[in-house]
Amino acid sequence: MENITDSFLSELLFHLQRSKKSLYALISLLSFCLLAYTSASIFSTQVPISPKPPPEPASFLPENVAAKSRKLISVPSSSNPSASLLHSSAKLKTHFFLLHKNRKLAVSTKRSAVKRRRRRLTLARVKPFEVRVKEFFNSKSPHSSCKFRFFMTWISSTESFGDRELFAVNSLFKAHPSGCLIIASDSLDSRSGMQILKPFLDRGFRVTAISPDFNFLFSNTPAEAWYNQLMLGNVNPGEVSLGQNLSNLLRLGLLYRFGGVYLDTDIIVLKNLGGLRNAIGAQTIDLGSGNWSRLNNAVMIFDEGHPLLYKFIQEFALTFDGNKWGHNGPYLVSRVVSRVSGRPGYNFTVLPPMAFYPVNWSKIGSLFEGPRSLKHSKWLVAKLKQIRSKSFGVHLWNKQSRGFEIKKGSIIQHLLFSSGVLYSSSTTEAGQL
Repeated sequence: MENITDSFLSELLFHLQRSKKSLYALISLLSFCLLAYTSASIFSTQVPISPKPPPEPASFLPENVAAKSRKLISVPSSSNPSASLLHSSAKLKTHFFLLHKNRKLAVSTKRSAVKRRRRRLTLARVKPFEVRVKEFFNSKSPHSSCKFRFFMTWISSTESFGDRELFAVNSLFKAHPSGCLIIASDSLDSRSGMQILKPFLDRGFRVTAISPDFNFLFSNTPAEAWYNQLMLGNVNPGEVSLGQNLSNLLRLGLLYRFGGVYLDTDIIVLKNLGGLRNAIGAQTIDLGSGNWSRLNNAVMIFDEGHPLLYKFIQEFALTFDGNKWGHNGPYLVSRVVSRVSGRPGYNFTVLPPMAFYPVNWSKIGSLFEGPRSLKHSKWLVAKLKQIRSKSFGVHLWNKQSRGFEIKKGSIIQHLLFSSGVLYSSSTTEAGQL
C-alpha cells in the first residue's frame, strides 16, 4: 500500500510540473501579444502630406531671372501668399501618441497641432506691398512725421550693401531728420537686411526695406502689358542686366503711385530738398547754347500721378531695348523731356548739372584725389566750395568710382567728415568707399 501511495504521489508531482510549465508558456504568450498590441498603439504615426508647392513670389534680383527668356514669376498684391509660405517651410513631422486608448488626449494633441499651424500661418502672412508702404508712411512716430518721402532701390545682395550705400543713407537723414526712406528690395526685406539698417533705427530714423510688387505698381499703366509679356517670356531682356532695367522702371512706378523723392544709393545728399518739387536734374549742358544736353534719372522729385512720370513709363514700355546701356534710363528721360517741354499740363523743372552732378562720370576720380601740388590744392578748395554752395547732392557714379581710394585731403573725405558718417571704418584718413 505504501508503494502505491508513493507511486501516485510521484505521478501527481510530474503532472503538476508539466502543467506549471504549460501555464508559464501560456502566460508568456499572452504577455507577448499584449506587448505587441501596446507597441502598435503607442507608435502610431501621423504624417501630413504637403500638397504641390505653389509658384515662388516675384523677385527682381538678376540672379533670380531664369532660363533663356529670364522669365519672372510674380504673385499679385491681392493674392494671399500665406499658404505658400507655410507649405514651403513645412517638414514631415511624426507624432508619437502615448496612451492610444485615451481618445481625449489624442484629440487635444491634434487640436494643439492645428492651433500651432494656424499661428505659424498668421505669422507668415505678408501684408500686400501697397498696405506696407502706406502704413510705413502714415504711422505715427515721436521722432518722424514722414514730412519727406524717399525711395531707393537695391537689386543686389545684402552683402553688397556696404559703406558707400550706408554713407548715402546717413547723408539723407542728416539733411532730412524727419524724412522716411523705403528701400525697394527683395534682399534687404529680410532679417539680415533690417539688421544692416538697425543703426539708423536705433537713432530714431524711419527706414525700412520692402520687396516690391510689380503687378501693383504697373497696373493700369502702359508697363502692365509689357511686364506681363516679360513674364510670359515674350520680351528679349537683352545683354544689359534685367535687374538694372527693372530698377529703371521700378523707380518710375514708385513715384507714380506714391510721389516723393527717388535717389540712387550712390547719391550723397548735402542739403535739404524741401524746396524742390517736380524736378529732374541735367547731367550735361551744351556749352554753346547753355541748354541741357542730357538728363539723368538718379534723382527725381515728383508728385503722385504726375503726367511726366506716366510718359516715362509709356516710353519704357514702347521702346524697351535691353542691349543698350542707358537706353531705358538716362536716355529715356532725356528723350521724353525733349518732346514734352513747353506743352501745357507738364509742369516740371530741369535742374542744372551742379544740383546733383557737379562732375561728369568721366571726371569723378577728381573728387577722390588729394592735393598733388599747390595749384591742384587751390582747385580742390574752389571745387569743394562750389559744391557746398550750389549742389544739393553729389552723384558718385558708382560704376566708375567703385573701389576708388579716398585720398587724404580729397573732396570726398571732406564731405565724409562734414556729413558725420555713422560708419567710419573706411573714412579715417584714407580708404575706400
